[in-house]
Amino acid sequence: MQALHVVVGVVRNQQGQVLIARRPAHVHQGDLWEFPGGKIESGETSGQALRRELQEELGITVAAFYRLGKVPHDYADKSVLLDVYLVDAFTGEAHGRESQAVQWVDIHQLRQYAFPEANRQIIKMLELPDQCLITGKFSSPSDFVAKLEASLTRGVRLVQLRLKDVDRQVQQELTWQAFRLCQRFDALLLLNAAQENDPEIEVAGLHLTSRQLFDFTQRPVSQARLLSASVHDSRELQQAKKLQADFVLLSPVLPTSSHPGVTPLGWENFKQLADTSDCPVFALGGVNVSHQMQARTCGAYGIAAISALWGEAR
Repeated sequence: MQALHVVVGVVRNQQGQVLIARRPAHVHQGDLWEFPGGKIESGETSGQALRRELQEELGITVAAFYRLGKVPHDYADKSVLLDVYLVDAFTGEAHGRESQAVQWVDIHQLRQYAFPEANRQIIKMLELPDQCLITGKFSSPSDFVAKLEASLTRGVRLVQLRLKDVDRQVQQELTWQAFRLCQRFDALLLLNAAQENDPEIEVAGLHLTSRQLFDFTQRPVSQARLLSASVHDSRELQQAKKLQADFVLLSPVLPTSSHPGVTPLGWENFKQLADTSDCPVFALGGVNVSHQMQARTCGAYGIAAISALWGEAR
């Protein structure tokens, strides 16, 4: 069964709310809420289809958008491939031009609405913060806690806990400390697959290094948790796709002191690889918050960093 190729626009206003529309009762998945969009016509690019559909459905003119990812889904009666974009600049007042009900909703309230199953993966994407901290060096457990708290205080809400060269007891202690801090700041905490995990610590998900990617033949965590992966090339991206990763960290984009002998991708090669990913891509390696807009222009959902986000501002 050939999948119906559909473009989806997640329209976001200045208050950070996104627009949802209610499907007519008589159509496929009727009466459910959805993100607006429609079928890509013959000869159209995804961007052209996005602009046309949002003008036809909502009466808005798209000014700026960037790619979130692709969502393939098989229903009992059809297959769809959703090409998903976040629209964060537009002109005109959004309204239901086809008599459909529309509503602005806070992202954290989206799960309260009934959506088609394929749209639920989009909600998962939208709940991702656009900066990912990878914990870095520290001199003592108290120094680790101080640096993590400083990062969270500055607004970091997605943390990959990487604890290298520490014994098991210290690892467990710092995992608990990180868990409590992330709970306090309402941040998402992911553990590295190589770390011991206390079953009482309900972290948000799991991170796989590029080597660990090939230790698995299927997704190692449930869909209720997040799965991220480090990737460097198309082969690793394909393996991340096979494992249904929720997002990937693609590196190194720029020269970095932590990997002095590695040739960086550069933004052009990064873009080419990011465009092949079905899930959100974070730019990693030599990047900082000043690169956020350039990363988005090149197909990234956000940035990931160690030193640029770890501890005191630099």
